[in-house]
Amino acid sequence: MIAYLKGTLLEKHPPTLVLDVDGVGYELEAPMTTFYDLTGTNTDVVLHTHMVVREDAQKLYGFTKKQQRDLFRSLLKVTGVGPRVGLAILSSLSTEEFLMCMADEDVDRLTRVPGIGRKTAQRLLVEMRDRVLTETDGALPQMAQPKQIEPNPIQDAVSALIALGYKPAQASRAVREVDSVDSGSEEIIRQALRMLAGSAV
Repeated sequence: MIAYLKGTLLEKHPPTLVLDVDGVGYELEAPMTTFYDLTGTNTDVVLHTHMVVREDAQKLYGFTKKQQRDLFRSLLKVTGVGPRVGLAILSSLSTEEFLMCMADEDVDRLTRVPGIGRKTAQRLLVEMRDRVLTETDGALPQMAQPKQIEPNPIQDAVSALIALGYKPAQASRAVREVDSVDSGSEEIIRQALRMLAGSAV
């Protein structure tokens, strides 16, 4: 098991990162909370990782904070929650917001995350409510909110939303409604996610 990787961040194309570790390029998938924390490419970073091995693929998932990685692992223990849904949860909700959902038993907020229906949301509350504070050490990490201009930020934002489970037309519409002037893809995604969450009310 790979616990963490330390190297140079080469590429950021949500939801994918490429990290150069001593000349070896590692491709990782990450939630948008991790992208918000990373200031830019060609910088040295440490990513806490989780590896998923399947018959047809081996995937690495990266997180800037150990608490994010631990919460991701806890989510994977819930019936019906796989890596894709786990990333969607951590992209739509900060760790603090997720813990508040657990404390408030807020099923409606959870169902606004793509890929989570009411039954899955209720299962999350039942299976995680008592253990999530323990497994994350009760930590409530703060998210950095960097703005970074990237090539084709609108296209990158649409691709990231689709990867998180939104339909192409829904993702494109949400991105079009965002004021994308002078905004990088991560800020566009952030605003689009807020808009999509609001429209699901």
